Amino acid sequence: MIQSIDRAAKILALLQGARRLGIGELAAGLQLPPSTVHGIVKSLQAHGLVVQEAVGNRYMLGPALLKLSSVYLDTLDVRARAMRWMHELSRRTGLASRLGVESFGEVILIHHDRRPDDTEQMPETGLTIPSHASAIGKVLLAYSDEHAADVLARPLRNLTADTLTDPDKLRSEFPLIRRDALATENEEAVIGESSMAAPIIDGHGEVVAAVAIVIPANEWPPADATANILRETARNISRELGARSWPPSV
Repeated sequence: MIQSIDRAAKILALLQGARRLGIGELAAGLQLPPSTVHGIVKSLQAHGLVVQEAVGNRYMLGPALLKLSSVYLDTLDVRARAMRWMHELSRRTGLASRLGVESFGEVILIHHDRRPDDTEQMPETGLTIPSHASAIGKVLLAYSDEHAADVLARPLRNLTADTLTDPDKLRSEFPLIRRDALATENEEAVIGESSMAAPIIDGHGEVVAAVAIVIPANEWPPADATANILRETARNISRELGARSWPPSV
């Protein structure tokens, strides 16, 4: 491992989530001398990977990362093949849809199709959400022992009063998720918002992503017809990726 690159990556990780930190705070987080951290931050700043506040001495993630993330998203075959099916999913259900994959123990949303009602909605592509508190994450946990072992080995963050933070209770949902090829969460990540997700598999039969619909909590639970449309979407995307059958075999 190259030490300077490792340290730079850790600085970017500390700044993740729109955090603004000073050199002293970054140095404390990395347990390095401030002078060392200052040199690395200035190098990152020169490449647009971090920027300094207009007024103040704190730093935050820079615009170059947005460009790099867009390039990364464009290379994902599952995203390219899912977009038209997700648009149809949102049209048929009247709900926003999300496509997510596992990334460093969390879920990263690689595509977001907005609710088709012309209301103001925040773009979600590129956002990360905890696996244990999202329907997408629960799907990915249920079908990956490695991902589940990683997430459940750490304390589960409490986001709302309904967030599942007991590893055993979360783990008990996995057999049902695999049986139905569906996962749900009801106000476990955001108050007033629920979701339902289904697995997407590739030509090797591996679960590589999950597609979800976002449902207002006051409309929970969704109708069976809505769940069937979601499952149909997951099956169609999987076929685009070369899957011979759906749902995934357990």
